Amino acid sequence: MTDNPSTGEPARRGRFITFEGGEGAGKSTQARLLAECLGSHGIHAVLTREPGGSPGAEIIRHVLLSGAAEPFGPEAETILFGAARRDHLTSTILPALTRGDWVICDRFADSTRVYQGLAGKVDPDFILALERLTVGADRPDLTLVLDLPPKIGLARVASRQQGTLDRFEREGVAFHTKLRQGFKALVQAEPERCRLIDATRDKHVVAAEIRDLVLTRFDLPARLVAS
Repeated sequence: MTDNPSTGEPARRGRFITFEGGEGAGKSTQARLLAECLGSHGIHAVLTREPGGSPGAEIIRHVLLSGAAEPFGPEAETILFGAARRDHLTSTILPALTRGDWVICDRFADSTRVYQGLAGKVDPDFILALERLTVGADRPDLTLVLDLPPKIGLARVASRQQGTLDRFEREGVAFHTKLRQGFKALVQAEPERCRLIDATRDKHVVAAEIRDLVLTRFDLPARLVAS
């Protein structure tokens, strides 16, 4: 653990927060708003995403989201997600946490559990074994699951993408309905780590609820509420 340059004392490990949910739920927007809120009060947050977040993982991101890996089957896609995640962790997430920075990530291992596991029908034991190898004990401190009806989310995606959809955005409503069910099941299974957020509301209302959750979870000063 590196020293704090101002005090010479060891830096406290940062916090690791992930955003999960279906397409168009507002994960990247809410991740950015939370990072800005924390930053305005002296907490440096590294904003990152999956797949991607490091040079090696960004290369794999292109392969996955372009659909180039799809012909090889969901198991191969799962392995590629795992490889990207490991590079992301070692290159970006863990160094930031060790410095004492917070990390806010748009998607992480839970997306693989839901997208490839539930919707893609990859054996859950295979996914969990891969997760143990690639993630180990480096799991998020808090996971915020943004919940939105699939039809609304897909309409949002279509309006902003102007016809250019990625591998998973091209899937139909039935696929995305399974995803929504999977993320809700995740919250029920791990209530200490995961929180369900109603993403149908105005983005600023959603952001305020997220700030309150983060305040409570990590015992931050109440003045953050006013940001």
